[in-house]
Amino acid sequence: MKSLFITPLLILSFCCAFAQQKTDEKLQAKLQDLLKGFHGDAGVYVKNLKTGKIAAINADTLFPTASMIKVSIQCGLMDKIEKGELKYHQKLVYRDSLLYAGDDILGSFKNGDSIELAKVAMLMITMSDNTASLWIQKLVTGQYINAWLDQNGFTGTRVNSRVAGREAIRKIYGWGMTTPYEMCRLLTLIHDGKAVSPAASERMYRNLVRIYWDEEAMSQIPPYVRVAAKQGFVDHSRSEVALVNAPHGDYVFCIITKNQKDTSYTHYNEGFVLIRDVSALLWHYFEPKDKWQPAPGMDKFWDP
Repeated sequence: MKSLFITPLLILSFCCAFAQQKTDEKLQAKLQDLLKGFHGDAGVYVKNLKTGKIAAINADTLFPTASMIKVSIQCGLMDKIEKGELKYHQKLVYRDSLLYAGDDILGSFKNGDSIELAKVAMLMITMSDNTASLWIQKLVTGQYINAWLDQNGFTGTRVNSRVAGREAIRKIYGWGMTTPYEMCRLLTLIHDGKAVSPAASERMYRNLVRIYWDEEAMSQIPPYVRVAAKQGFVDHSRSEVALVNAPHGDYVFCIITKNQKDTSYTHYNEGFVLIRDVSALLWHYFEPKDKWQPAPGMDKFWDP
């Protein structure tokens, strides 16, 4: 079993990831100013996919993924499908034993109801349905997903929950763990058609641009601009990764927090506010002539 701790080789791999990338010093300074005073730990990675320039703050630090791990689960699922071990439109039978308590759509199903795997995958990504996510993880297995991540050069991103041998690390990071840089790399691979296969990547990207939970980073980007994204949060952590198909060039970013003092679940949680502020800064930085702002009165549509 691999060590659960950060090794010198892992640290070296992180350093090498940034060695060939040129920093946008102006953007770097703006982000550093924005993160000052945050009551917790925050990491950000941003890459302009047109110019290749980056900005990075604690981008190689491990953070909890919360529901962002579902992007990795989706990759593991697609790999199984490409190998012929599962079929995207095969029928599955729901059992009450699969229920993850909460307000998820799939949890309202009755024992014995049937549903296509494709719809379960859609619910996992677009609605972040936890019952759907754990069902797919059970079909694919966390060990398989972690092996796919390892084979594709991800050294920090792992599923921890329900994976034998990862109980200790789960106590620290929860369901999954990652870095801001690796989440951006994973989303970029999908965008570029290089995750599993071109066809699988296209299918995954179509799911990722249909996100229901759009009140944080996505709310600071015009609704007519396509964004592939995934969000996550637990008590002491808030996170979002997004790839924006912006007019002047695509860009990808991820912001993750941990050890937050503010553990509230309101729209004004400090972590949520930080995510929105980072997203707004990036949109207007990369699209400086665009005057779009969220419409007045949007607060009535926010989840309080």
